[in-house]
Amino acid sequence: MTKAIRIEKAGGPEVMSWEDVEVGEPGPGEVRVKHTAVGLNYIDVYHRSGLYPLEYPSGLGLEAAGLVEAVGEGVNDLKKGNRVAYASPPIGAYAESRLMPANRLVKLPADIDEKQAAAMMLQGMTVQYLIRRTRRVVKGETVLFHAAAGGVGLIACQWLNHLGVNIIGTVGTDEKAEIARAHGCTHTINYNKEDFAARVKEITGGKGVPVVYDSVGKDTFEGSLACLAPLGMMVTFGNSSGPVPLFELGRLGQLGSLFITRPSLMAYTAKREDLMASANELFEVVLSGAVKIEVSQTYPLSEAVQAHRDLEARKTTGSTVFEV
Repeated sequence: MTKAIRIEKAGGPEVMSWEDVEVGEPGPGEVRVKHTAVGLNYIDVYHRSGLYPLEYPSGLGLEAAGLVEAVGEGVNDLKKGNRVAYASPPIGAYAESRLMPANRLVKLPADIDEKQAAAMMLQGMTVQYLIRRTRRVVKGETVLFHAAAGGVGLIACQWLNHLGVNIIGTVGTDEKAEIARAHGCTHTINYNKEDFAARVKEITGGKGVPVVYDSVGKDTFEGSLACLAPLGMMVTFGNSSGPVPLFELGRLGQLGSLFITRPSLMAYTAKREDLMASANELFEVVLSGAVKIEVSQTYPLSEAVQAHRDLEARKTTGSTVFEV
């Protein structure tokens, strides 16, 4: 038997419980992984709350790192003792150990430890597809990145800075603004004190930005559109303030022939070759020192309820990891 977080229904943090579960032996194409660190991500809140529906009972979590304990039939590129990480379905990373499809696991380089990996796989590969594939940034551009002091935001600020891109980052407090600037953010806007759309126009001399990366959703959507230059792209990749309301597509033409997309990491890494390319580019930029992965908060996995409360209350900054 092993321990895992389980939920029987959608709801607040209190629906999570720490239970005994049976893992069993890996089947064909599977690997049993003993977790040493598990990542906390806002998508976990969407799953727990029911915004992204699950079948119950269910586990939670999409990201973890650990050691291979056993391999199933047909698994040839992994063996017992290998250090691996993942950021992928099936849901259930909030567990001491579990079974995973071998083709969703990535071997860790020697200089990246498991705690660091659990803090970077989902958020780091999200940044990779956002700035390298969804809207490939160009040196010298100025972009708007919401929640710049969050886990994805701090990785994005460093990576964009490394690529020679100017970053306008929104934050909720002056303290978070300092953190974002320390990680390469060029300009910070405290949206609780300033109209971020007006400030973006001021910073850009009225031109606006070619792309907005927005994981906040409802509260920032309209302002984000107002920040875009003609032919600009709105990349909405999260809903921390709630889902974006219904929108009349004709307005995109009225606002300057804008583009809008709702990408997901799971689609961008669905193919094994895309998963490996994304992970390898992330490992490369981290190992070079251009992007530093910092674990800002840790919780025992058994205290997932408190971790979710803190995350939703926006008390956390950067990356959070559960220790197993």
